Amino acid sequence: MTSLSRHFGLTRRECLHQMGTGLGTLGLASILAQDGMLAAAADAGSDSPLAPKIAHFAPRAKHIIHLFMNGGPSQVDTFDPKPALEKYNGQRPPTADLKTERRTGGLLMSPFKFKKYGESGIEVSDIFPHVGGCIDDICVIRSMHTNIPNHEPSLLMMNSGETQPTRPSMGSWLLYGLGTENQNLPGFVVLCPGKPVVGPQLWSNSFLPGIYQGTHINNSDMDPKKVIRHINNAWLSRNSQREQLDLLKRMNEIHLERRGGHDNPLEARIESLEMAFRMQTEAQQVFDLKQETKATQEAYGPGQFANACLAARRLVESGVRMVQVYYGNGQPWDDHEDIKAHANKAKDVDQPIAALINDLKARDLLKDTLIIWGGEFGRTPVAENGNGRDHNHHGFSMWLAGGGVKGGMTYGATDEFGFAAVEQKVHVHDLHATILHLMGFDHEKLTFRYSGRDFRLTDVHGQVIHELFA
Repeated sequence: MTSLSRHFGLTRRECLHQMGTGLGTLGLASILAQDGMLAAAADAGSDSPLAPKIAHFAPRAKHIIHLFMNGGPSQVDTFDPKPALEKYNGQRPPTADLKTERRTGGLLMSPFKFKKYGESGIEVSDIFPHVGGCIDDICVIRSMHTNIPNHEPSLLMMNSGETQPTRPSMGSWLLYGLGTENQNLPGFVVLCPGKPVVGPQLWSNSFLPGIYQGTHINNSDMDPKKVIRHINNAWLSRNSQREQLDLLKRMNEIHLERRGGHDNPLEARIESLEMAFRMQTEAQQVFDLKQETKATQEAYGPGQFANACLAARRLVESGVRMVQVYYGNGQPWDDHEDIKAHANKAKDVDQPIAALINDLKARDLLKDTLIIWGGEFGRTPVAENGNGRDHNHHGFSMWLAGGGVKGGMTYGATDEFGFAAVEQKVHVHDLHATILHLMGFDHEKLTFRYSGRDFRLTDVHGQVIHELFA
C-alpha cells in the first residue's frame, strides 16, 4: 500500500478512497463516527496504553463514580446545618460580610429542616431522606474551599486541578496511571445529558496521550442502540471489518514510524479505531438497563439521573475505571433566584444515589468503588434576589463513600453561618491528593513531563487527608 501510494503520488487517504470503489473510506467513516471515541480507546494487547498497571502502593479503591451536582449545591441546605441562620435571619453580621460573585443581602435561613440519621446521628436535610438513610456509609467533608466563585474556573479546578484551561482531568490521570480492566469499553466514561458549562474540557486529556480522554455519553436517551451512535457497521461483517482495520492500522503504524514513532493524535486515532471495533461486542450490553431485574430498576427509580446511576454501577462492574455522572445540562443547581428549587433537584437524585450505594454494597463492590458527591463550589448563607443564594467558594460540603473511606463521620467545619471553612480546611487539591491516595498513588509522583517540566493533578499543592480512611 505504501509503495503504491508513493508510486502514484497519492496520500494514504486518497489511496484508500480509490481502492475497492471507495469501500475503505466508507468503513473508515463508519468507525470514525463514534462520538467521543477518538481519544478514549485502547489496543487489546498486553502492550496497550490502557492495559491495567500497578499503582505506587496497594490501593483501597479500584473504581470511582463521581456524582457531579453541576451548578453548586448549597451546603447549608443539604449537609451542613446552621441553626444560627434562623436566629440571625435577615441580619448581616461582620463574619457574614464576605465577597462572592454578586451583591447579596442578609442571612437567609434554610427553608428545609435537618434530621439526625443512622447510628452516627449525622444531620442531613429533609430533602435527602434516602441518602440520610445511608449516612453511616458516608463521610461528609464540611470544610471544602476553592479559589474562585465562578462556574468555569471552579469546574475546571474540581475536574483538573487548575482554574485555567486546559489541564488533564482527574479521570485522564487515573487512566494514565492505572489503565483499565476492560479493554472492550472506554476506561473513563462521562454521563451527561448534554454538556455542562465549559464542556469537553472537563474530561480532557490535555497534554496526556489522546487515548486517556474521557468518553462523553449523552444519557438523555438510554436506548442501548442509540446511546452510542453508529456503533454497528451495517455494511461489513465483523471479519471484513477486522481485515480492513488491520490494513488501516498497519498503514498508520508505517506513517507513525516515519514520523519518529511519536504522534499523539495519530496514536490516539490508531487506538480509538481498535476500541470502536471492540465496543461492538460489549458497549450495547452494558447500557441495556432492561437486563436488570424489575426490583433493581424500581430501587433506582425513573429519570435520566437514575438511569445514569444504574449505568454507572454496570460500568464499574464491567471494569471501567472512572464514571462521572452529571446531574444535567448546563448548571442546574445554580439557584440564584429561589433556594427552594433545590428540593426538586434533590428529589431527582436522592433515591438513585441511595440505591447506588446499597446496590454496590449488595454486590460487594462498594469497598472497591469510591463514590464522590458534590458540585464545583457551594452557596452563600446570605440572600440574593430575596430567596436565592450566590456562589460561594469560601466553604462548602462534599461527601465520599466506599473505596476505603470511613463512613458515618463528618470532617472539618465552616463558621457558625456556614460561609467559610474554618476547621480542618480541605482545598480541592487536598481532595485530589486524597482520592489519588485511595487509588494507590502518591500524588507527587504521578507526573507527566510536558513543555520542559513535570506536571501532576495537584500541581505543587495538596495534602492527603488520612483521617478520612477506614
